[in-house]
Amino acid sequence: MQKLLNIYDTLTMRLVQQNWLLPTLARLVFAAVLAVYFFNSGLTKLGDGFGGVLNPSAGAYVQILPKAFESAGYDTSALSAHHHGIVIAGIVAEFLLPLLILLGLFTRAAALGMVGFIILQSVTDLYGHGQADALGRWFDRIPDAAILDQRALWLFLLVTLIVKGAGPLSLDKLLVARWR
Repeated sequence: MQKLLNIYDTLTMRLVQQNWLLPTLARLVFAAVLAVYFFNSGLTKLGDGFGGVLNPSAGAYVQILPKAFESAGYDTSALSAHHHGIVIAGIVAEFLLPLLILLGLFTRAAALGMVGFIILQSVTDLYGHGQADALGRWFDRIPDAAILDQRALWLFLLVTLIVKGAGPLSLDKLLVARWR
């Protein structure tokens, strides 16, 4: 039995020493699963032309501020500068934060920002869009609830990046090496 435990300890110690593995896989999974989702979602919010970020589509207001936009009679000019700022910040975040994670640049801060973004997205889906039926439950044998199940996995992936950083294939690594 001791020999078996020694073999097990040897194998697991090699895994523990692979500090590059988790952050590299987390960024790869983020790229494969979430980056395109967020980029496409951001594209639906852009207004016409080059300044589409600064002149968001009506759909941006419907998605980000559904109750306020409804109260304004679906008229963007009836909303305050504060509302416009929130929508523009949401659009910028939806493009910028995933891009930073993909590049491995300021990865921990970008992942933390994505955690906040996903929490706000979830609250908006639940209360703003009335999707309480999509909330789901944990420990219920059904793994595809759009909010609790999926977004818990998204958050776990991002927390991995917050704790472990971007890994060796990143601009963060290059910056640290450059400035040391």
